[in-house]
Amino acid sequence: MTVLQCGARELDLALPVVMGILNVTPDSFSDGGRYLSLPAALTQARLLCAEGSRIIDVGAESTRPGAAAVSVQEELDRTLPIVEAIARELDVIVSVDTSTPEVIREAAARGAGFINDVRALRRTGALEAAAATGLPVCLMHMQGDPGTMQQRPHYTDVFAELDAFFAGRMAACALAGIGPEKIVLDPGFGFGKTLDHNLALLGRLQHFSAFACPLLVGISRKSMLGALLGGATVDQRMHAGTAAAVVAVMNGARIIRTHDAKATCEALAVAGALLERENRQQ
Repeated sequence: MTVLQCGARELDLALPVVMGILNVTPDSFSDGGRYLSLPAALTQARLLCAEGSRIIDVGAESTRPGAAAVSVQEELDRTLPIVEAIARELDVIVSVDTSTPEVIREAAARGAGFINDVRALRRTGALEAAAATGLPVCLMHMQGDPGTMQQRPHYTDVFAELDAFFAGRMAACALAGIGPEKIVLDPGFGFGKTLDHNLALLGRLQHFSAFACPLLVGISRKSMLGALLGGATVDQRMHAGTAAAVVAVMNGARIIRTHDAKATCEALAVAGALLERENRQQ
């Protein structure tokens, strides 16, 4: 059984859990601009909790393809009041979706219990900042950067290249004082991958069990789902997203990051019951 110590709270990953997405950005691909104010963000955080989210992932810098960079001060201003308010008012683990060392440190000081970094702590100073917090971290794979990642994704062997990336980042974490018991891995669906790469990774997530770290999967409302549905718009992808979540969990994922918390929690109740039954029989 895997238990992550997320600051003052524990996260039991014996069964899959939902991470609800709270974007406090004007330009995120699905919900940009909806939760910029503190009252709106808190209302959404309460809803995500009521729908079953065990973690709320607060992000103040969009990482959609072609997204513009955000200054450190702007990211701090967007993130910190909301992290502090959620940590104070709700019984939930607050995750901070950031690559910025200053945001990592200050969010942890205000009650964040988890660091979710799409750049896998590769920004200067991020490793040291994360290590100083003592919090669990999610290391995501991304080929390129948000501005260019989807222009021409190419791999000779997508699994071998992700293996090498994860091994390298885990080694860097170990040198900084972040042990494997504090690491979660994310293959980075849609971050420098074609539809075929994404499907291959989803179908063989168990491949990454060799790292003995929990897996986080974020597919919610992404363009790969739109492509599979013949061009469905962002708000037409929920059912495909919940199906993908179930596939991911049955193939080893333990944290599902989603905009659609209620539907995903209900779908995972079925998958979780099957996994629990299998665990009892072993």
